[in-house]
Amino acid sequence: MTSQDDSPPPPPRVPPIDVPLVRRLIAAQFPHWADLPVRPVAVGGWDNRTFHLGDAMTVRLPSAAGYVPQVDKEHRWLPLLAPRLPLTVPTPLARGEPGESYPFPWSVYRWIDGETARVERIADLTGFARTLAGFLAALHRAEPAGGPPAGAHSAFRGASLTTYDGETRRAVEALGDRIPVGTVTEIWARAVLATWAGPPVWFHGDVAWGNLLVRDGRLAAVIDFGCCGTGDPACDLAVAWTMLSGASRAAFRAALAVDDDTWARGRGWVLWKALITLDHPDPVRAAEARHTLDAVLGEYAESVTR
Repeated sequence: MTSQDDSPPPPPRVPPIDVPLVRRLIAAQFPHWADLPVRPVAVGGWDNRTFHLGDAMTVRLPSAAGYVPQVDKEHRWLPLLAPRLPLTVPTPLARGEPGESYPFPWSVYRWIDGETARVERIADLTGFARTLAGFLAALHRAEPAGGPPAGAHSAFRGASLTTYDGETRRAVEALGDRIPVGTVTEIWARAVLATWAGPPVWFHGDVAWGNLLVRDGRLAAVIDFGCCGTGDPACDLAVAWTMLSGASRAAFRAALAVDDDTWARGRGWVLWKALITLDHPDPVRAAEARHTLDAVLGEYAESVTR
């Protein structure tokens, strides 16, 4: 029997992360910025809450304890990675401490101008795909020594797909006849078997439209390195099914020179995420998951007939 003293402590209570809280934190810890206006950004993200601080900065606060390791990771590694990358990435300016009833460290970054990369905002999707592939290739070439190995801090992106094998198979069983179980199981099995045998490389871990910024219809910046780390780069291929299609998907793969096993693992990563979010209570996210699953199934059918 476990005594009450052996039970884990309750998670820290997180107050509403809103403009008044950010103003109090700034005033207490960075009073030289206290007169700058604070307002939420248009797309604030899931793991963190983001706010404008004046016109040139943003404030980013983890929404739960699991996202806290991302703060120090970005502060340590982004300044070292940035000179090696061909597009703009976030610049950490200051690290905040817990305070004002908020229990976690937090960050101030330089603001990056641009719009999130919705497909309708992209002038040439194939050109966009090649530019993104060039960025990822440069990231994957960056010196990995000392970089954080894939693990809980990266939501296990960059680690083995077997991490999510049980969750994926449970999702397949729960979804039943709403999905083609045989094909989905085959895609997943192939992905799990296509193990990564290379040395660890840097990966971003969350290459999605909300973390890609466009200006004048062209890719200009890549943000939110909270899931980054060193390991298997296949997780960075998910965008091939969530945003790209046809010629743009083919251009992306060719520009990265992706082999069949890595492509299969990338397909596995995006399949896992689609399956576990098909029943998401947010209808927008559920619809995105269905769109992604259809893209995976279509691309896989084409690949086995070639």
